[in-house]
Amino acid sequence: MRAVVQRVSRASVSVEGSVVGQIELGLAALVGVSDVDSEADAIAVADKLVGLRIFPDDEGKMNRSVVEAGGGVLVISQFTLLADVRKGRRPSFVHAAIPVVADPLVQRLAGAISSHGVPVANGEFGAHMEVDLINDGPVTIILETVDGRIQ
Repeated sequence: MRAVVQRVSRASVSVEGSVVGQIELGLAALVGVSDVDSEADAIAVADKLVGLRIFPDDEGKMNRSVVEAGGGVLVISQFTLLADVRKGRRPSFVHAAIPVVADPLVQRLAGAISSHGVPVANGEFGAHMEVDLINDGPVTIILETVDGRIQ
């Protein structure tokens, strides 16, 4: 599983002009599920994501997690994160999980984040989405798992 996580002052995702998910302060997580990912990968990403100390403390140092900052997480499925661009000019997505596998794992990730007491908003799986966000910092972290462990 691969997640691009951005600290945001606000983020929203729209489908056909209607907002389907939004947060204020928190994290926007673009998530790609591979064909070898499992529930363990979703839980590992969720646990790492909610514990990342990337929000400023009273001295301005990155010392607080999204939990401590009182933020939320916007989870957006994005299979293009699994693009293989080593050959040619057209990306290959052969290692992206099929929707019947990927969607439940994205939902499991969102549920695992929520179980930490963090408000979660979601995009719409498989839809053409428009993401609007303000990257605060900018702070962007890439999380990747192999066999249920963060790499």
